[in-house]
Amino acid sequence: MASIKFDNIGKSYGETEIIKNLNFGVNDGEFMVFVGPSGCGKSTVLRMIAGLETITSGEIRIGDRVVNNVHPKDRDIAMVFQSYALYPHMNVYDNIAFGLKIRKMPDAEIRKRVKDAADLLGLDKLLDRKPKALSGGQRQRVALGRAIVRNPSVFLFDEPLSNLDAELRVQMRAEISKLQHRLNTTTVYVTHDQVEAMTMGQRIAVLRPCTDNPLDTNLMQCGSPMDLYDRPDNIFVARFIGTPRMNVLPARLSDDGTEVELFGGRMPVSDQFREAALRMRGREVMLGIRPEHIGAAHEVDWRLTQPLQGQVEMVELLGHEAILHFKVGDHVLTGRLASHGRLPTPGDTITMQLKCEAIHLFDPVTELRLR
Repeated sequence: MASIKFDNIGKSYGETEIIKNLNFGVNDGEFMVFVGPSGCGKSTVLRMIAGLETITSGEIRIGDRVVNNVHPKDRDIAMVFQSYALYPHMNVYDNIAFGLKIRKMPDAEIRKRVKDAADLLGLDKLLDRKPKALSGGQRQRVALGRAIVRNPSVFLFDEPLSNLDAELRVQMRAEISKLQHRLNTTTVYVTHDQVEAMTMGQRIAVLRPCTDNPLDTNLMQCGSPMDLYDRPDNIFVARFIGTPRMNVLPARLSDDGTEVELFGGRMPVSDQFREAALRMRGREVMLGIRPEHIGAAHEVDWRLTQPLQGQVEMVELLGHEAILHFKVGDHVLTGRLASHGRLPTPGDTITMQLKCEAIHLFDPVTELRLR
């Protein structure tokens, strides 16, 4: 096992900056997930760890060793790609064993490692099959087995589940999580799916595309799933983490800094923002509220609430609940309703209740959380 350290990493293609000022680390034995929209550089970072991309500036350390100029085969990593990349003319056994044979490992050791990996992944009865005779999930397991037999210090996963259907994705992400817990190998997993990130990662690094700000970085926040969900550092993370995403609305602090003014109503500032609100009293802020903290009056028992009256635009029925989109003034908000019973229809006027203790406050200029 090994830790990974990014020290002021940068990556450019000509004049186009893809990665800028990246500074953070992955702990020994940790399951770290990189998540972000397309073009944010998450796969590029993974390929720089693997040695498949050169580094423009900065240092990457794996364990105690700087690996900027170390050949990929000498980095002691194993990578699972988005495509399974299996050899169609080889059976499962030979696909898993191929890398070990290239390294001229003794046959007895190869057989032992392949058997152990096959038993671990439930492939022991499929070793004689060719890839064309396997399902998508079985092919993904073979790709995992090929990485496991290497017994590397670091696993790298580049969106390995994106080719699977929804049900199989849920099954495979549980299997990968259990596998990593069992092997306790340092793992970096790349995905654009924040649900995958929340359910799999011990920590999550949220990335975004580079901007022109010279002091800027791709890294928006790094922390545990619930840290990102409950205490987002900025509006980007607040909106990216969580489904449906957080409502973010313009608001104003009262002149004494004890209340937030929103849509003509007032609500008290919660304890976590009290000191910051006093410093910014009388100023404009951005107010964030998650959809689960906007509900119908007869369905919630929150202590402090603020009524919001608006016109229903759309209702998404999910079975166990309904996602309600309703317009208040010029803003469309998202809330949640119990799905059993009479639901509003588009065009109806509805009054929802906002949970005052659950609001988040951000600076409208820097988009950073008030501290």
